[in-house]
Amino acid sequence: MHIPIVIRGMATLAWLLTVGIIILAVVRAAQGRRLKSAPALVIVAMLFAIVLTTVSAGLIYIQPNEEGVVMTVSGFRTTPLGKGLHWVVPYAETVKVYSIANQTYTMSIAYEEGQIQGDDSVEVRTSDGQVVQIDASVIFHIDDVISVHIKWQDRYANELVRVETRGIIRDEASQYRVDEINSVKRQELVEGIRETVSSKLNDSGLVLDDFILRNIQFSAEYQVAVEQKQIAEQQAQQAAFVVQQREQEALQARKVAEGEAAALVINAEGRAEARLIEAEAEAKALELIANALRDNPEVLTFEYIQKLADQIKVMLVPNDNPYLLPLPSLEEEGAFSVP
Repeated sequence: MHIPIVIRGMATLAWLLTVGIIILAVVRAAQGRRLKSAPALVIVAMLFAIVLTTVSAGLIYIQPNEEGVVMTVSGFRTTPLGKGLHWVVPYAETVKVYSIANQTYTMSIAYEEGQIQGDDSVEVRTSDGQVVQIDASVIFHIDDVISVHIKWQDRYANELVRVETRGIIRDEASQYRVDEINSVKRQELVEGIRETVSSKLNDSGLVLDDFILRNIQFSAEYQVAVEQKQIAEQQAQQAAFVVQQREQEALQARKVAEGEAAALVINAEGRAEARLIEAEAEAKALELIANALRDNPEVLTFEYIQKLADQIKVMLVPNDNPYLLPLPSLEEEGAFSVP
């Protein structure tokens, strides 16, 4: 809504018109040409300007993200003005407008990041004597503008939010060791700070929307110690990995040896079993041959003859050896023997 602005602009024009008429009347009078209607015109223009100025002084427009505290000659109204167009008693009442939107107050080590230029981080000494620099942001909004106006007015950001938050950060962080702040206890630290800051702000008409621990800057000595610790841990992990790798290699070699030994045993058992089967087969064959010779003695003679060459006509044998073959009778034609 721009109605109050438009009326203020019209009031300004009315005052300029009044001054212009007065100047014109003076100039005409100096020239001997007196402006007869000048007094009436000046009075009308002045009354119009006064009315517009008075109306503009009484009209107040409050934005949707604002509330206004009405101050009177006897104090202030107990109910703030909400969004929209309002009327107050001109010249007897004034309005102090406050934003009820979310606001952020940042304390940072960076030069231009926070509300205060330069290093505005919070210096903290931990329970083990280490010094750390903490960057933080507080997000909040005004809930009770009357209380804020009475207690702090425009000083609530710097003198309430900043001061209280810095003190609470120091108190909470001093309960932890530096290694806890840097790891497992960090979230616990944030929750403790958030709860305490919220309670302090509520007492003064503010509401904490969020607390953000942006960064923790450690001392150079501690950073060196952390780096050395990390290097030692990495070396220990590497050594453990090497040991594990050697154990796996030894286990693999043992498995291979066991497999080879098992293969040798299986091969030996296979050969032994094959030899046994072969021996049993030979024994069985000899038994069958023996049985065959026992039942048919002529078979041996037949096999012997089969092995002789086809062209043999004469065969010499020692006279003191028995004949393996039945010799033909001397009476047969063409047969003879040598003693």
